[in-house]
Parts: sequence; structure tokens; C-alpha cells
Amino acid sequence: MPETAPAARVDTDPVRTHPIALVPAVLVCGAAVALFGFLVPVLGYAMLAAGLVAAWLCDRSGRTSRLAPDLLLIALGQAIISTMPLAADITWPAMVRFALVLGAAVAVPFLISRFVYRDHVIVFPWRTGRRWTRTQWIYLVAVVGAGWVILPFYFISSGVYQNWPTVTEPSEIARLFVGVNAVGTWDELFFVCTVFALLRRHFPTWQANALQAVVFVSFLWELGYRSWGPLLTIPFALVQGYTFKLTKSLTYVLVVHLAFDAIVFCVIVYAHNGWPAIFPFAP
Repeated sequence: MPETAPAARVDTDPVRTHPIALVPAVLVCGAAVALFGFLVPVLGYAMLAAGLVAAWLCDRSGRTSRLAPDLLLIALGQAIISTMPLAADITWPAMVRFALVLGAAVAVPFLISRFVYRDHVIVFPWRTGRRWTRTQWIYLVAVVGAGWVILPFYFISSGVYQNWPTVTEPSEIARLFVGVNAVGTWDELFFVCTVFALLRRHFPTWQANALQAVVFVSFLWELGYRSWGPLLTIPFALVQGYTFKLTKSLTYVLVVHLAFDAIVFCVIVYAHNGWPAIFPFAP
């Protein structure tokens, strides 16, 4: 695993925590399963509302502090995302819709946190002032190697590549490339720099990481990573959160993610067209 880097600027105001805080957090993060996994918005919104009310009661009782405001930001992000279908679509109107909605899901929590709450919990640490270590480079290469071996088997043997549109024309392939990389970048801005960061304020890292992984994997499920995809996406979400905790570098976790997504892009194109023929282990 990558070595620790200097901490980015974060809000240092102490908050009160209590084990009971897990109840509202599980409700808010678990709502993603209903919203994006089972596509039952009524249940998802009810869970969000129940979680926020429970968080407010926890704060009011004095057992916790600032739990409700922070969970509200996570709930707002999920609610914004849920306003559109997440099925992969690379038509121009769909790409514009994705950009606006997913952009708002990051921007709204950030702006409220910074200008209403006036804190620095949500930050995007592009630069840490420290060069990558040998361990980080080895890990990056290992991720690419693992993706090269595993992803063709997953996408083709399960048939989930069909959840992405058939791409044959150069313009379609170009839009798929942009879309895959844009969503991969957004993943880290929302799930790691927003959801994970807010949860770490109230919970131990392992709990915060598990909670953000629930939201992350639910989103990826609706996006198209189905069948036995969670066996891949759950470890990926957990490792990305843990890597960010160690490196405190958005740049590094983003490079890891986009390197992995480069393999995803090539596999989808290969599954539809038979090229690029760079996957000797493909079924």
C-alpha cells in the first residue's frame, strides 16, 4: 500500500461521536441500495429522511454533534443523482445530463460545506508536496496488471459489456472514452473526497470506508457493473478509500482509478468489435 503523505487542509473542529450515530449513517448510506441498486426511489427517500431525523435526534440529545448537517450533504448528493437514470448512455443529450447532474451532486455539498457551514471537511487535494514513492508506483502497475487479467473475463463471461452501448464508429468510441474517464473522475470527487471525508469526521476509518463503499457500489451497479460485479467493485471501493486515507492525495487515487478505467474502456470496445486484441485471457 502507498505510504502516508502530508495531510491536506481539513476542518479541525472537534465533534462528539457516539456508537448510536451508526444508525442514521447506515440509513442514509443504505438508501443508495434502494435508490441505485433496486431502483425503488420511494424507499430510498424514506430511508434518507429517516436517517436525517435520527441524526438530528442524536445531535439534539448531545450524544453527537454536527452529524445531521454532514449526513444532509451526503443525502443531498444521492438525491441529486437519483433524478436521472444511470444506465450507460453516450448520446450527446445524455452526456450533457450526466455532466450537469453529477456535477451538481459534487458542487452542492461542497458549496454548502464551505460557504454555509464554513468548514473545510470537503477538500480536493490535488497536490501534496510529496513525490510518489516506489510502493505507490508498484501498486499502480499492479492495479493495471490485475485489471488486464480480470476485467476481460468479467465483462465478457458475464455479458455485462452489453450494459454499455455498442460502439463501432470513431465518434462513438471517442464519446465512450470521455464518458468512462469523466465518470471515473467524478467517482473520486464524490465517493472519496465528499462521502468518505464527511463520514470520517464521525466514525473510525474502517466504518466510514465501509459506508462509503455501500454508496459507491450501489451507484456502479446501476451504471452497469452487475452480475458478479460487486465481487470486484466492493474491494475496489474499499481500497480506493483506504489509499486516499494513506496518501491524502486525490491525484494519486484518481490516476489509479483512471488507469483501471482505461482497461475497462478497452475491454468494452474489444467485446463489441474484437479489437484491440490485447487480452490473451479473454473468454
